[in-house]
Amino acid sequence: MSVTVPHSDLADTVMARLTAAYTTPADPEWASRAQAYIRNVAPFLGLPTPLRRRLSRTVLAGLPRPDATDCAAIALRCWELPEREYAYFAVDYLRRHVTRLPSDFLPVVRHLVTTVSWWDTVDALAAHVVGGLVAADPGLRTEMDAWIEDEDLWVARTALLHQLRYKDATDTERLFGYCVRQSGHPDFFIRKAIGWCLREYAKTDPDAVRAFVERERGRLAPLSVREALKNL
Repeated sequence: MSVTVPHSDLADTVMARLTAAYTTPADPEWASRAQAYIRNVAPFLGLPTPLRRRLSRTVLAGLPRPDATDCAAIALRCWELPEREYAYFAVDYLRRHVTRLPSDFLPVVRHLVTTVSWWDTVDALAAHVVGGLVAADPGLRTEMDAWIEDEDLWVARTALLHQLRYKDATDTERLFGYCVRQSGHPDFFIRKAIGWCLREYAKTDPDAVRAFVERERGRLAPLSVREALKNL
């Protein structure tokens, strides 16, 4: 499903301030290391996280709270810029305002998940944005049921991780069911995500995770099992 960038006066202001602020003297060595760390998926300006977040606060100072259209415009326009720091700004912005986003914002997030994809943006979108949307509208669980079967591994990984912060509110039937449905996936990032979501839920119900892993050990990849049981 394609998405278009909506018009937003607030987005115009934010993007003008953002691109000006992020031209601050940068650290080329940090940029090179960061780009290598994400396997050259995207270039970096060279703004270490503490500096980037300080600059972001100056960008947003005095601006009004956004609506969903503003959020979509800002996120999509950030994603159009090549340097990764702009995507990080967008992720932080959506996390901050996730409670203002309606259910039909999900296609925008899917576009972000599937565009210039890597764990550094996908995981935060999964746990803090998609997770927030689904928590606010349980009807979106059926969307997650479709995402877990998606051919795009990052979409499937998002479905696995969207309950990462739910704790007692976790839908365990879906959590365990998703892990089983993707247990044979050959990709590292899916196998790792299976272990991660199980390990995180084990902080809430260790007995349930232990029993699930023992029951499904024959299906789960060794990596998934190690990650799931790491703290048990």
